[in-house]
Amino acid sequence: MSQSAGHLIVRTLEAHGVERVYAVPGESYLDVLDGLYDSEIDTIVCRQEGGAGFMALAEGRLTGRPGIAMVTRGPGAANAMIAVHTAWQDATALVLFVGLVPVADREREAFQEFSLNGWFGSTAKRVLTIDDADRAGELVGEAMRIAASGRPGPVVVGLPEDVLVRATDADVAPVLGQAKPAPDIGGFEELTSRLADAARPAIVVGGDGWERGSGAALLDFAERAGIPVFADWRAYDAVPHRGAAWAGWLGYGRADAVVAGYADADLLIFVGCGRSDVLSDGFTRGMDTETVVVLPDPDARVHAGRLDQHLIATPATFAEALDRTDVADARGSRDDGWMRACAERQRNVAAHRPDRSPDSEPLGVDLGVAFGLLDDRLAGEATLTYGAGNATIWPHRFVRHLRPASLVGARNGAMGLAVPAAVAAALVQPHRRVVAVCGDGDFLMNGQELATAFAHAASPLVIVVDNGVYGTIVQHQQRHYPGRPSGTGMTNPDFAAWMHSFGGFGERVDRTEDFEAALDRALAAEGPALLHLMVDASVMPPASDEIPVGRPDHDENGEDR
Repeated sequence: MSQSAGHLIVRTLEAHGVERVYAVPGESYLDVLDGLYDSEIDTIVCRQEGGAGFMALAEGRLTGRPGIAMVTRGPGAANAMIAVHTAWQDATALVLFVGLVPVADREREAFQEFSLNGWFGSTAKRVLTIDDADRAGELVGEAMRIAASGRPGPVVVGLPEDVLVRATDADVAPVLGQAKPAPDIGGFEELTSRLADAARPAIVVGGDGWERGSGAALLDFAERAGIPVFADWRAYDAVPHRGAAWAGWLGYGRADAVVAGYADADLLIFVGCGRSDVLSDGFTRGMDTETVVVLPDPDARVHAGRLDQHLIATPATFAEALDRTDVADARGSRDDGWMRACAERQRNVAAHRPDRSPDSEPLGVDLGVAFGLLDDRLAGEATLTYGAGNATIWPHRFVRHLRPASLVGARNGAMGLAVPAAVAAALVQPHRRVVAVCGDGDFLMNGQELATAFAHAASPLVIVVDNGVYGTIVQHQQRHYPGRPSGTGMTNPDFAAWMHSFGGFGERVDRTEDFEAALDRALAAEGPALLHLMVDASVMPPASDEIPVGRPDHDENGEDR
C-alpha cells in the first residue's frame, strides 16, 4: 500500500518499539508529525530543542534503546547540538531527526539552510539524509541499529521537506536483532589466570547497558571472588550500593579514601567503561596498572593508558558469562581483606558529614543534612537526574542507588540536563520516584521543560540549590584569583512561586530545620513539585581529604568555564 515517506518513518519507529518521541515542531517535517497523529507513539511536545534532545538522551540511558528527538532545521538543530555532544561523549544511544530544506533549494542559502554533515559529522556516529522516499524505512532502521551497536552514541537523520511527502510503495524494513558480543572462552581463561596472579584486583563499572540488573550479578560475583567494585563518575547506578564489594565512585567530587583503593590495585578490570579523563583524575591514576577492558567497541576508544587484554562484550553478556564459569574460583580461598578494606572506606565516607560549629554555621540550608534526609526518604529506590555544578556533589555522596537505570547525569559536564531528564524519567518510569537536583544556574537553562511535565502528566520532584552565583566557577576564582569575582553573579526569581504559576507544588526553604517537613510535603504532593533551597554563596563542597572537587584547573564537570 502506498504511503508517504514521512508516514513510513513513523511506521518504522513503531516496528522498533519506540514508545515516545520528544519533539519541537517545525514546518520542515510536517509529514512526520502528521504520521504521528494516528500513531500509538506518544509525541512529547517540548519547549526547546535542547530540552527535547536531553529527554531523548535520558530515555536512551534508562531503557537501553535509542531515545528519539525531532527538531527543525537551522536554529532548531543548533539548539539540539548539546544533546548530541552529550550522547557522543557519554556513549548513549540517541537518534536525532532534523527537518531540512527541500532538495531543490540546497546550496542557495535557503531559509534556515545549513550543512547537516558539517555540523554533526565530528560528533555523531553517523549522519544520514533521506533523499529517496523508497529508502526512508531502511535508513531509519539503520540509524536505530547504529545508535545502539558497539559503543552506543548519537545518529543524526536529515529529513528533506519535499522528500517526506513523496509516495512510496516500500514497506517497513525488517527489524534486525541487536548483536550482543560475548566474551570468548579463551579470553575468559586469560582473565582467570590474571585474577589468580593478582593480589589486589579491582573492578570498575560504568557506561550504559546496566538497565536490566546485570550489575547486581556482577556485584555478587565480585563478593564471592573478594574483588572491590568501583564505579565511574555518574555511572554508579550500574551496581547496587550494598554488600561487601561496593567500594564507591570515582571522578569529580570523589573521596581520597575511595580513590586510594583504586590507585592501590595491581589489576584493573573495566566493565562498560575505560580509563577515561574524569575517572583517572586527569589521566594521572592507575595509568600503568595491569588492565583488562570489557567493552563492545573493538576500538575501545574511551580507554587511555595501559591495556593488557580486551574482552569484546557488553556488561550484560559479561555478567552472564561470569555466572556460567568458575572465574571466581581462581581467587581460591584467598583472604578477602583487600575487598573489605576498600568497601569500609566507602562506608566511612558516606557516613561522614563535615562538622560545623555554631559560630561557623552558614546561612541557609545545610546540604549535608538535607540530602541525608532525602536518602532516608528515597531508600535507594528513586531515579535521580543531574545537570552540572557543585550542588550535585552532596546527593552524589549521600544518596544511595539500589535499582539499575536510576541515574541520568551529563558525564560531559553539560548544564541544563536535570529538569528535562527528570521529565523523561518520570514518563519512562511512572511507578518510580524521580528527583532532579540542580543548582540555580543549571535549573534556568532548561527549567521551561516543567511545562512539558505538566502537559504530559509527569511528576518529578525538582530540588534547586540557590546560592546566587555560578558556584563552581566562584570556587576556582577564589583559588586562582582571590578577591576578584568576575562574571559569576546571578539574580534569581522566586523558583517556588514560578512553580506555583504552573499549578504545581513549590516551597522555598531558608533554614535547615525547615527542610524535613518541606521535603515530606513535596513528596506527598500530586504532580510536579519543587523545593527552592537557599544556600550561602560562600558554602562550597569541602575541598578536603573527604571530598576534593575535581582537578585544580577544572570544575566539578571538567569544564573550563
